[in-house]
Amino acid sequence: MDYEQIVSDLAQQVFDAIAPRVTPEDMERVRQAYLLAKEAHAPQKRKSGEPYILHPIAVALIAAKELQLDANTVITAFLHDVVEDTPYTVEDIRQRFGNDVAGLVEVVTKQKKDTYQTTKQVDNYQQILASLHYDIRAVMVKISDRLHNMRTLQSMRPDKQMKIAGETDCFYAPLANRLGLFEVKSDLENLSFKYRCELEYGDIEQWLQKDEADNRERLLRFCKDVKGTLKDHGIQCKVETFWRRPYSLWRRMKQQHVDYWHLPNRYYVRITFWDDTLDDPLTEKETCLKIYNLLTRDFRERPGSFINQIEQPKENSYQCLRLMLLSDEGVWEDVQICSESMVKASQVGCINEIGSNIGNWVKRFRKVLEDIVTQGNEAYFLEHISSSLYYDDITVFSPNGESFILPKDSTVIDYAFKLGDEVGAHAHYAYVNGILCSVKTILHGGDCVKLITSPEAKPRKDWIDHCQTYNAKRYLRLFLIERRLIRGGVCRCPICKPLPGGEIIGIRMQGIDPHTSEYENITLHRRSCPEGIRMASKFGDNVVSVNYADNADAPPIEIHSPASITINRIGFTYPITLAITGVDRHRLLMDLTSEIADRLHLNMDSLCISTKDCIVDCKVTIMVHSVQEMVSAIAHIGQIPGIESVRQILPEK
Repeated sequence: MDYEQIVSDLAQQVFDAIAPRVTPEDMERVRQAYLLAKEAHAPQKRKSGEPYILHPIAVALIAAKELQLDANTVITAFLHDVVEDTPYTVEDIRQRFGNDVAGLVEVVTKQKKDTYQTTKQVDNYQQILASLHYDIRAVMVKISDRLHNMRTLQSMRPDKQMKIAGETDCFYAPLANRLGLFEVKSDLENLSFKYRCELEYGDIEQWLQKDEADNRERLLRFCKDVKGTLKDHGIQCKVETFWRRPYSLWRRMKQQHVDYWHLPNRYYVRITFWDDTLDDPLTEKETCLKIYNLLTRDFRERPGSFINQIEQPKENSYQCLRLMLLSDEGVWEDVQICSESMVKASQVGCINEIGSNIGNWVKRFRKVLEDIVTQGNEAYFLEHISSSLYYDDITVFSPNGESFILPKDSTVIDYAFKLGDEVGAHAHYAYVNGILCSVKTILHGGDCVKLITSPEAKPRKDWIDHCQTYNAKRYLRLFLIERRLIRGGVCRCPICKPLPGGEIIGIRMQGIDPHTSEYENITLHRRSCPEGIRMASKFGDNVVSVNYADNADAPPIEIHSPASITINRIGFTYPITLAITGVDRHRLLMDLTSEIADRLHLNMDSLCISTKDCIVDCKVTIMVHSVQEMVSAIAHIGQIPGIESVRQILPEK
């Protein structure tokens, strides 16, 4: 294989892509960067056996052609591995290409450390996020680098493929999404899925090919009809069908619990009109609405299908009008209406604002990034980074019409903290679409939320389990720690639900949090818990002895050593669910609630009771402090006349 010719041809593609956007002087600097990279990497080979210079050229091509970045960024793409992998230094780069390029190269170069604050992986992620404070172009180079690595991942060992694909899915794809790089995000997701789930990817790809072939002629006829309708009214546009990628289809199948052939919206039809047909850019929205009106005259619209993503675009800046139209063949077609500039904005996102208004883009989520970057604990970082950068958005509204973008499944708590930390800290209840609701109520797109606050209201311990946004979780965690309501990340096994007083072990998994010097993520298990037995056999060195105390003056949790903790029962209550059966009689329910509330002095969280043929079935969730208190409650309830049996119900695995 003539690698010299391949290298030369690829380099020329970079030059051709960037030439229309740069001055002759900058064009010469781009050529010199290529020559330096070629010289520096001359002895090196990739895992595939190809010359290493093919990689920086490919990264530069992505930066120049796909992302349409400036000259200095393309130069940085050529040189991004030079300082890390060759004898050249940042000062060498500075002398040849100036301070701007040298600074970018320094930021994208992985820091070589003898020791890492947490792990090499997390430290690299934090370095990338921190580079946003310097220059977002450095992040673009790192994303271009990762995209090419994913496109050539087939040469790696299977274990390396899984590692790199996992990193991509966890960090790089969400980051691309948050920066509005829709096409890059989709590529990264799909390539990651290809290497992580090879069989599923292959199956969906085969189904997709068959699906496309079976529906090609029908969709061509529909697109022709739509284009003809618009042409008759003087609107020139493109009408194209786009099939969703395997990863997107797989994710939708999992979310909707259906197989491929029962999955709706496997494709969409996009109507794109050209911006140069408009006299005023402000008429984009009017043109979209005009197209909508024309189409709904000739085609039936599915009721409730219209979505206006122009007024409320997604976080990645994607804008369009969406609706479902009935084709002549009786199929509801997913149709999107947008302008050429809207399409470009959804593809390159924040790149449109580089050099002009990029600060407004970055500050949308800079606070979140700042908070995440400072987190030293690996588990905490990895848990929240993806959810902070990447989620399915919903838009909710305040009573005065202000819109707020939140992750899917967000609650009123998330909305409250979106309004501000102090507002969230004093959230009391809310009216959602005029209906009284708890702050733990899950919100849906289009909801109008009126939040009611109170100076006496304070966050509760269980709030942290009912929010999605990073900011809310972070504030609540710090609030609870400061008030000694939680410490050290101790939690109960969701399978066995252990209670104080029983035979309990703890298993720690994540080491020490450098900010608190305490062990995080200690999970408590019953000694008989199958999951606890499995974890203890696998991580025997991480088993923790758990003791309980009743001392009002002691902290909730004391960590004595890596292998021992003491939990203060005072101040902690745990929900247990009891199944009660008996024979119905007058005042049975009153006697039951009186026994729990008045005699046992326990709080009820929920009560569900039904009677059939004089047989009473009741499920009640009560809050107890210990095993002994639960046993006592079961005994007392069992003595109520008419009650035949009382037993604890454990959640299903």
